Amino acid sequence: MCGIAGFVGPGDRGVLQRMTDAILHRGPDAEGHWTEESTGVHLGFRRLSIIDIRGGSQPMWTADGEIGVTFNGEIYNHAELRKELQAAGCQFQTDHSDTEVLLHAYRKWGDSFVERLNGMWAFVIYDRFRKRLFGSRDRFGKKPLYYFHEGQCFGWASELPALLQHPDCPRDLSTLSLKKYFAYAYIPAPRSIYERVWKLPGGHCFSYELRSGELKTWKYWEFVLEPTAMVGIPGDGGWQVATTDGRHNEQQIDQWCEQIRETFERAVKRRLMSDVPLGVFLSGGIDSSAVAALAAKHVPAGQLNTFAIGFNEPSFDESAHARFVAERLGTRHHEEILDLDKSVSLLPEIVAKLDEPLGDGSLLPTYLLSRFTRQHVTVALGGDGGDELFAGYDPFRALKKAERYSQFVPRPVHEAIRLVAARLPVSHQNMSLDFKIKRTLMGLSYPAPLWNSVWMSALEPRDLALLFREAPTATPDPNRRSPHGHALAAVGDRGYRAYLEEIYSEAIEAWDRCKQPNLIDRALQFWTNLYLQDGILAKVDRASMMNSLEARSPFLDIEFADLARRIPWQLKLRDGQTKWILKKALAPLLPQEIIQRKKKGFGMPIGRWLREGKFEFDHARTFPHLDVAFAENKLAAHLHGKSDERLFLWSYWLLSQWMKK
Repeated sequence: MCGIAGFVGPGDRGVLQRMTDAILHRGPDAEGHWTEESTGVHLGFRRLSIIDIRGGSQPMWTADGEIGVTFNGEIYNHAELRKELQAAGCQFQTDHSDTEVLLHAYRKWGDSFVERLNGMWAFVIYDRFRKRLFGSRDRFGKKPLYYFHEGQCFGWASELPALLQHPDCPRDLSTLSLKKYFAYAYIPAPRSIYERVWKLPGGHCFSYELRSGELKTWKYWEFVLEPTAMVGIPGDGGWQVATTDGRHNEQQIDQWCEQIRETFERAVKRRLMSDVPLGVFLSGGIDSSAVAALAAKHVPAGQLNTFAIGFNEPSFDESAHARFVAERLGTRHHEEILDLDKSVSLLPEIVAKLDEPLGDGSLLPTYLLSRFTRQHVTVALGGDGGDELFAGYDPFRALKKAERYSQFVPRPVHEAIRLVAARLPVSHQNMSLDFKIKRTLMGLSYPAPLWNSVWMSALEPRDLALLFREAPTATPDPNRRSPHGHALAAVGDRGYRAYLEEIYSEAIEAWDRCKQPNLIDRALQFWTNLYLQDGILAKVDRASMMNSLEARSPFLDIEFADLARRIPWQLKLRDGQTKWILKKALAPLLPQEIIQRKKKGFGMPIGRWLREGKFEFDHARTFPHLDVAFAENKLAAHLHGKSDERLFLWSYWLLSQWMKK
């Protein structure tokens, strides 16, 4: 796990040094710099030593010096690829470095070698013979890679602060990106917070030709659902097994469960490779517990480290569940109980380290868990990806009811229902009932392609327009037609449709690109292709790497993800139960108390903190085009208990804190 940076064009070694210094936290163990004056190529690297500690220095070169690479990540199948390359005649200089595998694989198989990789990565290869740069990011976007291309300069880096050290890097904040930030609570790729500075999306590559200055990007992989047909009769509540062939259907389910267990165990085992101490994040939920259970099978008894943090506020504390699982598995469990109200003082420091605003309220606990874990180990496995692959979030259970509601409830009646719901007493408990009801109704004010985004957003579209002092001409009526046609066909006003299509372009594209006609699969592709990459994985990467900790995600193993995308949605969401097939598959490995445990998010009492005045708002520090009066009204409504504005106020406060730097 490391940080990379570099550029082609104007600049010197001093600029390169400043770029790598800005990402010291990503690689505190070593650094490497290489420049070529004749071409203006500069390669920089910061290292967190994990694999082949002695032989993994970077930039790394082939023996003839023609191909070099800077690489951030881990290739979990590097040993198998090394054997294949050695059989083809490749001679390796290192003992077991996964970095060197990239060099020989590129030379042997060309750009398409990335399709053979199983891992997480962001790398840039310099082909000196062809005068060409080739870069790639892993399929799900686990590892970050930003870039800019201005005139004769092309630059790249793992994080924005490194890129901004180059004098040619654009620094103008993007108004559209800020709108997307409030619409999604993160900034989706390929955009960044700055104009003309881009994220290379997950599953993408780029090439830069030094002779012509031509930059190309392309997609080499995309998560696409292609479910296998089930024998039986599909019903609203799941698969109603046909009488004549029910036995065969049950056999299919048993086969799925067996494949899930076997494939996931291989995924976990791959991620146990390490030359430094390793452990598992353990919340006591099904995903992290499954990772711990399977990891324990491949680590000597009593030697697996598990890590959990707890809080003194019961509705946000999961430490007892983690402790219960650790005792059952016999792990070496580490636990830290924290005072929530004292932990909030760390937020300004954490936000200042973010490369761009990220409105996920679980940023703080993720940081605290990573900080605690890093005191003992350098690598930690987590359960990220399970909810996205297996329909684990509450919105999945609401989709069918939401569809019926949107078809049969007239807009005036819906608005009246929203007004009544707004009178429900505000609770600041974790995922309280009033919060869920109000959020659900807010999303249903818009067409189906926007439901998932609006349910998670800091602001709904009409409030977003007010914040940015805009005036869309109409409000969409979600009742005009079935939501399975063109994404925003129900929006009659062209001006408003264009407004929505610009802000929610990524969500609409994810909806439209889904080949499956049902709501569940459309939502699955949204959560996996969009929210997972730019929300969850970005948060985990930043929070862990701020503490120089490598986080690994077995659920995102390509073999396992390929299995998950072929499982019919009716086995993921069955009789209102999320992750049904995953829970059934893991039942032999975990206590029933954990299998049946209600999902609990890794959150913070942001609503209460706001009411208690723990956040100071500096309106002068936010983006100048925002309507300060709008924000002040939202804050007043929250402070007086008239409405729950926690998600907007958190995102707004975080933006103002980020702007201070």
